[in-house]
Amino acid sequence: MNEAAKTRRQWSDLERDILRGDGIDIGCGLDLVLPGVRPFDVEHGDANLISRYVSTTFDFVFSAHCLEHMHDPRAAVLEWWTLVRPGGHLFFIVPDEDLYEQGMWPSLFNPDHKTTFTSLPRASWSAVSVNVFELAALLPDGDVIDVRVHDHRYDRTRLRRRRSPRAWARAVHRVRVRMIAVLRRLGITARLNWFASVFRVPIDQTVGDALAQIQVIVRRRTR
Repeated sequence: MNEAAKTRRQWSDLERDILRGDGIDIGCGLDLVLPGVRPFDVEHGDANLISRYVSTTFDFVFSAHCLEHMHDPRAAVLEWWTLVRPGGHLFFIVPDEDLYEQGMWPSLFNPDHKTTFTSLPRASWSAVSVNVFELAALLPDGDVIDVRVHDHRYDRTRLRRRRSPRAWARAVHRVRVRMIAVLRRLGITARLNWFASVFRVPIDQTVGDALAQIQVIVRRRTR
């Protein structure tokens, strides 16, 4: 199920009021955040360098589960920010590293993830972690409107954290990643949770109706 579609069900008037006017949805896939919004995905260009492909500005720039695939999320959000009009909003959603990756890197559930994200002030377990407040602070004339963790239907009692820095533990983790990738390629997805249970691998709850993400909204000041 598409994460953007699941997220829309949890929105209040805050989100709906922000997503008004002209907008662009970066990394939209087949599920635009709203009808009539301009789509931008791989067939339109490189979202890391979006200003090379898009020259107009918008009332809102939206992106769900795209930033973790960018080579440099700090540079990417600065690029995206150039598309936001004064008084407009940058609205992005990223996986929460504790709920999604669950202490495991590389990611068990999406090998294309290049970064993990947190909203917590403590030091992260991840060597590639980015704090979303740090990202927001990079944006000139930006005011943070909302930062929240979406964990709808997420069962935190099923969290498994294996954070040993020892070489043998990292090697075992790489074997797990490969095994899960093989199961996915073979289409044996029904066995993934069984495999995870036997070998104490974290379970991806987002394959169902659960959310494990951070929502960030930043407003561009008018001068």
